[in-house]
Amino acid sequence: MRVLFRSLGQAGVAARFVGGCVRNTVLGRDIDDIDVAVDKPPETIMRALAASHLKSVPTGLKHGTVTAIVEGSKFELTTLRRDVETDGRRAVVAFTDDWLEDASRRDFTFNALYADPDGTLYDPFDGRSDLAAGRVRFIGDADTRIAEDRLRVLRFFRFHAWYGRPPLDGPSFDACRRNAGALGGLSGERVAKELLRLLEAPAPADALQAMGEAGALDHWLPEYAGVARLRALIAREDRPDPVRRLAAVLAAGTDATALGKRLRLSTQQALRLDVMLATEPALDLAGGPKAWRAGIYHLGGGLYADRLLLDVDAAGDWSAALALARNWTPPELPVGGGDALALGLAPGPRVGALMAAVERWWIDGDFSADRVACLAELERLARLA
Repeated sequence: MRVLFRSLGQAGVAARFVGGCVRNTVLGRDIDDIDVAVDKPPETIMRALAASHLKSVPTGLKHGTVTAIVEGSKFELTTLRRDVETDGRRAVVAFTDDWLEDASRRDFTFNALYADPDGTLYDPFDGRSDLAAGRVRFIGDADTRIAEDRLRVLRFFRFHAWYGRPPLDGPSFDACRRNAGALGGLSGERVAKELLRLLEAPAPADALQAMGEAGALDHWLPEYAGVARLRALIAREDRPDPVRRLAAVLAAGTDATALGKRLRLSTQQALRLDVMLATEPALDLAGGPKAWRAGIYHLGGGLYADRLLLDVDAAGDWSAALALARNWTPPELPVGGGDALALGLAPGPRVGALMAAVERWWIDGDFSADRVACLAELERLARLA
């Protein structure tokens, strides 16, 4: 890190840490990545790094971003910018050397914090006080900030989930409510990213509820059914999972395939939602370990755990069932279709039906029958068929 700043300084480049890394440092939280703001254009930055034999990658020259690689670590260096033109989805920018001009185009006060390597903090909009108060507040006029990028409506609620405390900042919330109707012009990918990141927060229910009250879910998540089930899920889950939490706020009968297409979810995420929202196979929690193993065999441990945690009204020892789902590996049926053909049966539906019957018998016996016993049952059923 010192090597990077020394190299920039030798070339006359002023550089400061900015954004999330400063915000989280102030709060004493972990830092995911390190962003650096610089007061010279990207071509100058690349020349400065090359002069010190540091590798750079032009990851976003149009937007002023260069990635420096120092001792195996990556640092994004972005030139100070001002907006030339915005359309609510993307901005045309020009480079500047004015730190306040760069800060003024950012979204929230605590995201416009800068810091020198020696720890000197620059806080042009009193973002540190907002952090201490748990207040998410737009910089300047909230409607103007949202008009620059409509995604900021969703970001307001996401940041509140991670950094806010009630009550919400009134002017910021009111602006989000006024502008919620314009969210339909965003892309499904951007909306899903914000929504899932919100749901990853330790306690996202209040923020999501406020989001619903503002109308920010009306277009993209009309299946939203409130946060009561989400609160119950959070109280019992052993680890946060945004897709499972999404399932908890959806109404019964939600079409997971349609939702997945709308939000551009991955195939795996959409299929998982489909299983979580299904009513069959029903979980028999009251049936004890034997019934739990049967359910885990049919669904797999992960999906069984999803269904179990979402079924907040089920009666039974759900914590023991969850532990079994996490730790028990279902066995494989000891016989296959080839064993049926070896008995002289012709390929076709009859073989499939016999194998299904053997599997049901094996599961009913709590998976205790070995290959010899399963072959004997297959022969018996074949004689009866």
